[in-house]
Amino acid sequence: MFFSGFPRMVGLSFFPRLCQLTIIGQNIEHIDGLECCPLLQELWIVQCHLTEISGLQNCLQLEKLYLYENKISEIKNLDLQVHLEVLWINNNCITKIKGLDTLLDLKELNLADNIIEKIGHSLDPNVNLQKLNLSGNKISSFKELSHLARLPRLSELALKDPTSTPNPVCLLCNYETHILYHVPSLQRLDIYDVSSKQIKDAAESAVMKKMMYYNMRVRTAQRKLAETRLSLIERKKTLSQSPEECIKTLTRALKFVRTLHKMSFCRLTERNESISDISQDPVTEHKVHAKIEALRERLKQWTRRLDEIHIWYEHDLARATNRMEYTVQFLLMELESVGNIRLEEGCSTDPWFTSCCDLLLSRFSPSDYKTYGITDIRVDRVICIHNSALRLCFEDKIHSLLASEDLSSQNYRRQLEYLFYVVDPEKCEKDETLQILQEGFKTTEQQKANGKEGAIPFSNSLSVSERSRIEYALRQTSQGCTKHSMDTMPFRHGQVIVSKVFVGKSMPIRDGEPVDRSNYPGVYSVYQRPGSTKTHADLESSPRRRQWFVFDRELVLPEYIIYYEYITQVNYRFLPRLPCICHSTDRDPSNDVALDKEVLNREPVLKPQPKLLSLDDKILLSVARANVLSQITVLNLHGNSLSNIKEISSLTALRHLTVSFNEFTHLDDISHMPNLEVLDASFNHLVTLEGLRGLGELKQLDVRWNKLTKVREDTAVLRKHTPALLKLDTRYNPWNRPEAVRMTILGHLTNLTHLDDVLVAEEEAAEAVQMAAGSKINQASLLAHSRTESDRPRTLSLLSTAQLLYHLSPSPWGLGKELDQDWTAKITTLNLDNQRISKMISLSKLVNLRWASFNDNEISKVEGLDNCLKLEELSLNNNNICTLSGLTRLHCLNRLSVDGNRLTSLDVSTLDGLSSLSFLSAENNCIASLHGIQRLRSLLELYIGSNQISTSRDIYSQRICLWED
Repeated sequence: MFFSGFPRMVGLSFFPRLCQLTIIGQNIEHIDGLECCPLLQELWIVQCHLTEISGLQNCLQLEKLYLYENKISEIKNLDLQVHLEVLWINNNCITKIKGLDTLLDLKELNLADNIIEKIGHSLDPNVNLQKLNLSGNKISSFKELSHLARLPRLSELALKDPTSTPNPVCLLCNYETHILYHVPSLQRLDIYDVSSKQIKDAAESAVMKKMMYYNMRVRTAQRKLAETRLSLIERKKTLSQSPEECIKTLTRALKFVRTLHKMSFCRLTERNESISDISQDPVTEHKVHAKIEALRERLKQWTRRLDEIHIWYEHDLARATNRMEYTVQFLLMELESVGNIRLEEGCSTDPWFTSCCDLLLSRFSPSDYKTYGITDIRVDRVICIHNSALRLCFEDKIHSLLASEDLSSQNYRRQLEYLFYVVDPEKCEKDETLQILQEGFKTTEQQKANGKEGAIPFSNSLSVSERSRIEYALRQTSQGCTKHSMDTMPFRHGQVIVSKVFVGKSMPIRDGEPVDRSNYPGVYSVYQRPGSTKTHADLESSPRRRQWFVFDRELVLPEYIIYYEYITQVNYRFLPRLPCICHSTDRDPSNDVALDKEVLNREPVLKPQPKLLSLDDKILLSVARANVLSQITVLNLHGNSLSNIKEISSLTALRHLTVSFNEFTHLDDISHMPNLEVLDASFNHLVTLEGLRGLGELKQLDVRWNKLTKVREDTAVLRKHTPALLKLDTRYNPWNRPEAVRMTILGHLTNLTHLDDVLVAEEEAAEAVQMAAGSKINQASLLAHSRTESDRPRTLSLLSTAQLLYHLSPSPWGLGKELDQDWTAKITTLNLDNQRISKMISLSKLVNLRWASFNDNEISKVEGLDNCLKLEELSLNNNNICTLSGLTRLHCLNRLSVDGNRLTSLDVSTLDGLSSLSFLSAENNCIASLHGIQRLRSLLELYIGSNQISTSRDIYSQRICLWED
């Protein structure tokens, strides 16, 4: 119908067998009258005035729908058109792609010339889509284009059709390469034929080189963190040496005084006679108690010093870890944007670095911080933000303003400001900083949805920008938050985003009026002087100091991040009187040592006792002051030089045994003692608890200050041989994974009431038991951590395939869904990272497993993979593996990562079987030689840094990329 004057769709009831209807250039606002046309297959209503999609509920046979050049703002009411193959709704007012979930047969979709910014997962159900036109929209991120990788049949894609304006993303570097890598099925991109294999291979090669490059840079950042950790550990050892020696000396004296006092009391009460060592008179009794209390006090002081050193270590390690994690995030952001987002770290030779430092210092006023004891500020790091998409958006916005308003270039520059933005930790979403760097600031609507003002807050004063963060940190501290409670100033380290802001037409905020665009029409921003409100009454008023609120995020361009540290006086009066960690770790301990000597020399002075080097029956009777061995119930062998005590096996009545401060490396001699209830083996050189046997009545065990490292193995010994254990003290041992020690012990020793001198709460014990139950590979863990996809996602990510599929794909096993008999044979992916697994079991039925990851567990042996013959990728980082035996049958394996283990060599016999291996990473092990590496004929990438290799001659015959220290 080409004639005019057709404002309504009428008369269609006379055409019940209508198959095609075309209406062009009419004044139609609604679709009506099609309920009588159930056979309609093709519908054109174009260049009209439609405001919505409706009236199609009876057109169930519809295959082609053309609604372009209307005023439609939302895709909806198409749920019943399941046979639809072609949909054109270009040249409308659509802002979001949605409402297409049921159109599984859709092959062609034209959404050109709308207002779409994001793709997201909206097209995921349309797996049969072959042609897609998104030209003339506002898509600006490569991240959005990556979602098209989930359209396996997409063959034609247009993002900058000649008849439309290009999307902003099309103006970025490497646009074509990014698209061709993520959508390899494409035959045509925009107006170009890209079906050539040579073109596809070039894109694939370019991406692979970039991924290899960024993988190397990420590993370099991780290696620097490992070096920093080792440096901090060495520093911690040095600082701890003096306190530890003093603790040992004081503890030895305290134990001896207590023992001597107890023995004296027992002899006086049992035999009713005096002794020469300690008199029973009240004066001497008082001196003994006074000395015990003084020794305890000195121990508290040195223990506190050790705690301070540990806090310092944890604090500096956390900062280094946080810095590394942000560096890695920055690098991944660069990779995902194919270099269109670049974060450059500055140095003193860069002019912009100096300018940023000067800007921060010029906007820092010590008088604003005098309440907190802050006297100065130091810049730690400056990052320059290069975001091509945000810069293009900012410049386009400015150019449009210059073209539409009476605004000269000179006036425009006067309205540009460099302003500060600090993330509010109480109201911000996680990783808001990264979101700003990648996508810019949030819209005003998003700001309000997060409980903030209806505009983006900035300031030209650091103290104003920092106010929310400082107040939040102080509230956390006053509430005893663990993260801040031991820090003398919890907001010491901060970061500020420096943005170029066009404030444009602005006006002061009116009292009592919310900051919202609707209240201030015609202006781009509003401002206030901080001293003008009660909230800012503590800040000095300055006519130049302002807080800005900008309504349009396109007028803001983030350009720098400045990391800084506040310099303070030693004491901060609003926090507990804790000595500043950075000072306390370096202070002179000579005064404390002198105090120790004074306490040790108090009466009663302890005379040097002869040390026992061995035992016999006579010595045992003498030490225990007993007549026959069968009568000995308490035996104190504290402070000798004993390394074995086989002679005590005949003490069947022994209930309390003390062997602290000796030379024991194991406790094999303390076994099969049915009545032993208390064992003190602290301050020895124990490396394992293996050997303890048959201690069925043991209730209390002290193994502090030894050399225990393997918590799981030692806990297994106690679980088996000390079933009645109630109190266990394991502090001050060099455990391999100290952060997991407490939960591991509680998860296996369920009867404990006290661990490390701390009462075990019921909730904590229940949580530990639950964690222990989940540390075994069983049906539940396989269902929770497996996937069944057959292809690796096309994405610019450095994660392993197992990690990618686990995070990107939903679990195929629904709740309550009955499992097939061969469900394990469907599993292709298994990600069991950080599950506290100690053994690789229950894997024999995973015959189609292709990608597996077991990072950050407690695995000591590679096993259970003999039937997983299709395995292509295997990651075993950060375990306790000493050998690669167990991989010999994995002929399809092409990627293997075993970083952070205990390998000393590359097993030649194992390497012979890995004929397809192209990628091997074995960083941070103890490998001394690359002997045998030449057997890996397919190897292309080798990462071998942080080992003990003295020569690389074994790799000269290999055509590989080698990364090492």
